[in-house]
Amino acid sequence: MLGDLITRCLLLLLGYAYPAFECFKTMERKKVKIEELRFWCQYWIIVAVLTVLERIGDTFISWVPMYEKHETDIDQNMKELRARIWDLAIYYWQNCTQIGQTAFFQIFQFLVDQSGKIRNITAEKDPTDRRRSATTTKQSKKH
Repeated sequence: MLGDLITRCLLLLLGYAYPAFECFKTMERKKVKIEELRFWCQYWIIVAVLTVLERIGDTFISWVPMYEKHETDIDQNMKELRARIWDLAIYYWQNCTQIGQTAFFQIFQFLVDQSGKIRNITAEKDPTDRRRSATTTKQSKKH
């Protein structure tokens, strides 16, 4: 159920909304290249053909005798397949987030170490800072 919702949302966003927005941006440009127009026309033609074939196919596949006869078995197998895929996706998501978190902290630690080294090198190379601090200390003692 949640998988269907996510799939439909992704399809709407990536299959329709984003391409429509890109097509709109292409049309609004002052100098539109013919290759860009051809690309978007081909995209929308393919989307339209696949949508029509899906609607027609869905209508006729439900009338196929074998499907009606084994409908409950097919539905049960599809549910099991969805559950396995969902478990696999969660497993990989957890592993990826754990690996990503580890990599993030390693990079962060590396950057902290590098900034500390840069500060040490800068302090060693800039003797004027020592002179300035010594001068300001002497001047503050006089006052």
